[in-house]
Amino acid sequence: MVMIKKSRALFVSHGGGPMPLLGDPGHAEMVDCLRAVANQIEKPSAIVVVSAHWEAPQATMTAAPNPDLIYDYHGFPAAAYQLAYPAPGDPALAERLYRSLQAAGISPKLDTQRGFDHGMYVPLKIMYPEADIPCVQLSLLNHLNPAAHIELGQALRSTINDNLLIIGSGFSFHNMQAFFQARSAGTDAKNAAFENWLATTCGDHALNEQQRRQRLVDWASAPFARYCHPREEHLLPLHVCYGFAGVPCTTTFKLHILNQRASMYLW
Repeated sequence: MVMIKKSRALFVSHGGGPMPLLGDPGHAEMVDCLRAVANQIEKPSAIVVVSAHWEAPQATMTAAPNPDLIYDYHGFPAAAYQLAYPAPGDPALAERLYRSLQAAGISPKLDTQRGFDHGMYVPLKIMYPEADIPCVQLSLLNHLNPAAHIELGQALRSTINDNLLIIGSGFSFHNMQAFFQARSAGTDAKNAAFENWLATTCGDHALNEQQRRQRLVDWASAPFARYCHPREEHLLPLHVCYGFAGVPCTTTFKLHILNQRASMYLW
């Protein structure tokens, strides 16, 4: 009997720029968590990364056989601009994704020029340092509509690829000012309130899927949502993951990154 390998979804909080790869102590828990996840799941045959750092008018996929890296950050040491992650692209998978989105009534686009941004290569260099898994990046939609990103994930379900891993690469907390300001009981409470809401939303089996979906659509009504996400691009990769999975997450990972509470979710 041939065993069918299960495709999975994983939302990761990818930290601050290249800092996790430069030995920054504020990212030690994040690095440990990503390595633990990679050891917990079967090595995927291909990876689709939805990065917070790519927004486009329509759902766009990298379709080059060997995408370059984009060093889309500024002001870091020279080593940050010498990072390498030569994972191959997967034009055939990109074409299958294109057809899946098209069949779902979504207008997709293939891009043979764009490279991989740090939302892709920072977590993957930690999880799969051999860089031997074919990868495709998928953009966010630049209108940032949460329901549309859940639907984007749903549309990916029909892609035929055993043991595919969908990674939503964002950050469960993304208030840039808060990372560089002194913490207080008040700011910690805001951070904790949203993180608790998010963990309940993703993992509580008492919620049915209609309720879970509606909570994610209405995420801005969550406690201190706009404190934790003044702009939502780092949260929406999670919506794509949930749309793909359509069920409660199997594992919630709670950690601290840059002295803020953060989380990751595995389906």
